[in-house]
Amino acid sequence: MAEPARARTSRPRRRSAAAWALAPAWIVVVVAYLGTMAWTVVISFTPSKLLPVYTFVGFDQYARLFTSDRWQVSLWHLLIFGVLFIACCLVTGFLLAVALDQKVRFENTFRTIFLYPYSMSFIVTGLIWQWLMNPGLGIQNTVRGWGWQGFTFDWAVNSRMAVFALVIAAVWQASGLVMALMLAGLRGVDAELWKAARVDGIPAWRVYVSIILPILAPTIATATVLLSIAVIKVYDLVVALTNGGPGTSSEMPAKFIMDNLGFRQNIGLATSAATVMLITVVCLVTPWLYRTYFRSQAGRT
Repeated sequence: MAEPARARTSRPRRRSAAAWALAPAWIVVVVAYLGTMAWTVVISFTPSKLLPVYTFVGFDQYARLFTSDRWQVSLWHLLIFGVLFIACCLVTGFLLAVALDQKVRFENTFRTIFLYPYSMSFIVTGLIWQWLMNPGLGIQNTVRGWGWQGFTFDWAVNSRMAVFALVIAAVWQASGLVMALMLAGLRGVDAELWKAARVDGIPAWRVYVSIILPILAPTIATATVLLSIAVIKVYDLVVALTNGGPGTSSEMPAKFIMDNLGFRQNIGLATSAATVMLITVVCLVTPWLYRTYFRSQAGRT
């Protein structure tokens, strides 16, 4: 009888020790993350230029932000980039996962090759594709050297195609991540389902479209959220590949923020744009968090 009582008295002590052990992490979260986010929101309501000031001007910076042509152009580019990037990554990643799920030889080798670009930073990816799309050095120059003088692949310096050049580079890097997520989901599908489909004579493509994709819906949702966050914060790929140009033909919100924060010395406008992006991320992540964590916990209780 003494042993359970000792266990009950030691349980609060263990919890107290765990709380003290986690205290530094909580301090970092509160100060470095929540604190800086709160400071960013506060500064967005001030006329801060080179240095922060605390004279509140209401929503003046937000009104100035949404009447800025450069900001509107960057939002439009973000929409184009985001839709194409997420759609192409999901389709490419799913097709690669389906191909690997056929138990092909050298599966581990192919999986490593497909996933390898994701190990690179966006800055390295941007530099690689900046070289490939350079008219004087990359693919265009090589193909013309083979005799096809009319071949053109100068998207990185073409104002009409610069956004699509960003899409190609980003899809090349991120499709491997989607492939890994989809492949894990496919491996979790019950083999009896495939046997029943073969017995009923259902074509494989119909099984994938009507049965497998609905089963993979949580995996697709997770991949979409991860890709959406990558879209919101895309910056280094833009700087490395096009630097927002030619002109503002590939400008993105993150670059708009960094330019105003550093080069243009307009902290108030930059923090108002950052706050808008923060609200966008919260709106994207909250439904996913609710479905993934809170709803599942509520179901268990």
